[in-house]
Amino acid sequence: MGAFLMENYLALKLIHILAAVVVTGTGAGIAFFMFMANRSNNPQAIYITAQHVILGDWIFTTPAVVTQIITGVLLMNTQGYSFSSPWFYWVVGLFVFIGLCWLPVLKIQYKLRELAKISVDANEVTSEFKSLMRTWTLLGIPAFAAILGIFWLMVFKPFPVA
Repeated sequence: MGAFLMENYLALKLIHILAAVVVTGTGAGIAFFMFMANRSNNPQAIYITAQHVILGDWIFTTPAVVTQIITGVLLMNTQGYSFSSPWFYWVVGLFVFIGLCWLPVLKIQYKLRELAKISVDANEVTSEFKSLMRTWTLLGIPAFAAILGIFWLMVFKPFPVA
């Protein structure tokens, strides 16, 4: 298995980088479109956007996160990086932090979609939607900052990896 990984290092690295780009791009795109739909105060636009946000997370974000984990472990093995190194602890810590923000966001998105549907029926965005949207945003900001932190760790490796 070791020889196979070494021979495919660049392919693994490319897949890992592409998955990171998908996670980052989808996260930024979802946040932007949901934020803009919310600002429009148009219940129909908000509802359609909320539906697409959920779909985008399932189609793009979730597979990319799984790919990140698998390729990350394979790349660590290929490079001989230690799973007990300070660098790895920082990466895992940020990854877990992102997950702790993202999992509630996923649940909130379903509630936002439900509230958006109620808003469409009432032809007015509910105050509960607006309040929950603030929570969604407040969870997304530190998660996105942590993603950027992981990029920094990947590029600069400021802590020992061995």
